[in-house]
Amino acid sequence: MKSENTPFTGGPLDGRVLPVLLGPTGHPPKWYEVPVPDADGGPDTVYAYRRAPSGYTKRLRLQRGWVYEYVPDGRERRTLKWPWNKPGSGA
Repeated sequence: MKSENTPFTGGPLDGRVLPVLLGPTGHPPKWYEVPVPDADGGPDTVYAYRRAPSGYTKRLRLQRGWVYEYVPDGRERRTLKWPWNKPGSGA
């Protein structure tokens, strides 16, 4: 499998560059979660990072690559939206 060295900004991994496995489309995953075990044997602490573009070229505005940004609130969970449901029905 291919991997890409991706920088991390913010949070406990700030300034580090880690190899991240690429998916079948050649992009890293949208979310990168880092579980950190608790010293007292409690539940793990999970740090969440969201993928963002690292920048664009001046002339053609092509994307240069990816960077992971720390999200202190954690990963946002979304519900499925079926096309046959009414808006605002919830499920």
